[in-house]
Amino acid sequence: MAAPAEAKADFLLPVHEGPWTMEDVLALPEDHSQRIELVDGMLLVSPLGSYSHQRLVGRAFAALNGACPKEFEATVELNVELSTGRLVIPDFTVVEPCDAGVTFPVENVLLVGEVLSKSTRMADLVTKRLLYAEARVSYYLIIDPVPGAPVATLYLRDDRPEYHEVARSVNGVLTFEPPFPFPATIDLNV
Repeated sequence: MAAPAEAKADFLLPVHEGPWTMEDVLALPEDHSQRIELVDGMLLVSPLGSYSHQRLVGRAFAALNGACPKEFEATVELNVELSTGRLVIPDFTVVEPCDAGVTFPVENVLLVGEVLSKSTRMADLVTKRLLYAEARVSYYLIIDPVPGAPVATLYLRDDRPEYHEVARSVNGVLTFEPPFPFPATIDLNV
């Protein structure tokens, strides 16, 4: 019986002592095979989404981008700095454009969106939902690619400390109405 071949990685995380900092993470070499986020000195590392995951991200982004009035802009995979020691990369966002560098200030983020996957489901439903709420991001859109029609749920964080549901897709189509700042319809049927 032959021994398994040793895998050769293009990039491995360097040996690191103590908690990671924003500077440590931003100094890492670019790695297009995974997403590296920072939460309180700990790295959240996940693979990039599958083809079906990216298709849903693309549909949500395209619909939001097409619906945004001039004062907003839709983006994908933006480095959002929540606070010192917290850097996340939502699948898509709606932001108020500003002069930003490598990281984007959370104060200018209206909506964050995540498409659930096997490797990110718990982080998206629990950890990131809490982080976004603590950072006072007004809207959180979660897309669950369940068999049949994907389910999209829009949550609002108003004067309450946690998100509450304000819209849910029907047959894979989500429509935003007030209190959302602009009308939009996202058709997730692929």
